[in-house]
Amino acid sequence: QVRLVESGGGLVQAGDFLRLSCAVSGRYTMGWFRQAPGKEREFVAAISWSTGRTSYADSVKGRFTISRDNAENTVYLQMNSLKPEDTAVYYCAAGDSYSPSWNPGMYEYWGQGTQVTVSS
Repeated sequence: QVRLVESGGGLVQAGDFLRLSCAVSGRYTMGWFRQAPGKEREFVAAISWSTGRTSYADSVKGRFTISRDNAENTVYLQMNSLKPEDTAVYYCAAGDSYSPSWNPGMYEYWGQGTQVTVSS
């Protein structure tokens, strides 16, 4: 009964920005993951709903920001200075862990994903 809906993906040029949104039917530690063609799903960023603690993959530190809007039960991923290697399907995930884990196994609920394509 926990539902996650991602939105905000699209086609942009390198150097542009996008903001992904994830509407959550509950309050959980939230993570963003991505999967590029031919690659495994990888961790992008996570935030604890209760504490606000965040965690980022090294590849996106300084460019991406995860944030939350508690009143709207929405988590965002602001993606700046996008690179072609950021091209992937981005997934929002929710889990009961108190820490913003990199491990996808710590997240119980997953959205359907939203495509982000960055052209050079």
